[in-house]
Amino acid sequence: MRPAKDAAETARHARFGRLPERVRLEDTVEERAATAPDPAQRAYDADEWLVRYCL
Repeated sequence: MRPAKDAAETARHARFGRLPERVRLEDTVEERAATAPDPAQRAYDADEWLVRYCL
């Protein structure tokens, strides 16, 4: 026969007596940009070559 549970054992069982809830894979991934996008880098002026090479 098992002895009566004391308060510490009851508290331990309440905290650690079951497995935690499952975490979905989608909730474990965070996507964000490594650097802030630079709009000047992506700007393309089709007529820029005219200014540089034809003047």
